Amino acid sequence: MNRKPIITCAVTGSGDTAAKHPELPKSPLEIATAAIDAAKAGAAIAHIHVREAESGKPSRDIELYRQVVGYIRDSDTDVILNLTTGMGGDLFLGPDEDPLKLAADTDCVGQMERMEHVEALRPEICSLDCGSFNYMGQNYVYVSTQTMLELGAKRLQEIGVKPELEVFDVGQIWFARHMIENGLIDSPPLFQVCLGIPWGAPANTRVFQTMVDELPDGCNWSGFAIGAMEMPMVAQAALLRGNVRVGLEDNLYLEKGVLATNAQLVERARKIVESMGAAVQSPAEARESLGLTAHH
Repeated sequence: MNRKPIITCAVTGSGDTAAKHPELPKSPLEIATAAIDAAKAGAAIAHIHVREAESGKPSRDIELYRQVVGYIRDSDTDVILNLTTGMGGDLFLGPDEDPLKLAADTDCVGQMERMEHVEALRPEICSLDCGSFNYMGQNYVYVSTQTMLELGAKRLQEIGVKPELEVFDVGQIWFARHMIENGLIDSPPLFQVCLGIPWGAPANTRVFQTMVDELPDGCNWSGFAIGAMEMPMVAQAALLRGNVRVGLEDNLYLEKGVLATNAQLVERARKIVESMGAAVQSPAEARESLGLTAHH
């Protein structure tokens, strides 16, 4: 049991959720406000994606990130910033007779381009998705190759940003351990166990336990599941001695048919861990726990 978990709030994500939730944060100010509100509710870390303000379509525009980060840094909260680098890995293959005729939704760029906003803004943490896998959808592959990840990890080491190693299956933990063993990840490493994303690891107790058992000794880790399994896996993560993540990236609802805010999801997660006899970490405590030396 983790008696002092860290809560991460993933405030908006990049999924096709804007049409399903009218209050989903889309503009830089909305995303920053959601992150600040989540921090006031008990989140020590805000995991940030950006979107086009009007359409809500996911984006990797540096200027949008710059605005979000500026608003948060200028606020009265010291929440830890964790920027995604997952955008730019979407590969939509063409029809079976011509798979290399890529579909229009393809947005697949190199690792350095995926990290331009991290280079510019130097958050304390950024995500690093530790492998390619089939996403739900026809001919849709998320691409994150060994070469890309090794390049990315090396550069993050050079600029002093801690990668959060996002692992969607056990093989990705194996690869992350390979990077650690090869000196590309500074100690202590930070993992995020991602459950329920088709077609990665399913969100159930046995799979979660197995993935945690594969993590290297001495690492810090957090875990989450999407949809209706979000809150059950908050309890599971704390029981397994990990940290927790919630937010509208992972689940839109407080209960069936009732749309949530990020702050409400954080409050619910906090209530769960406090009901188990635990207390949540502040941003300052989380910085110490995770070995974040520089507060930019």
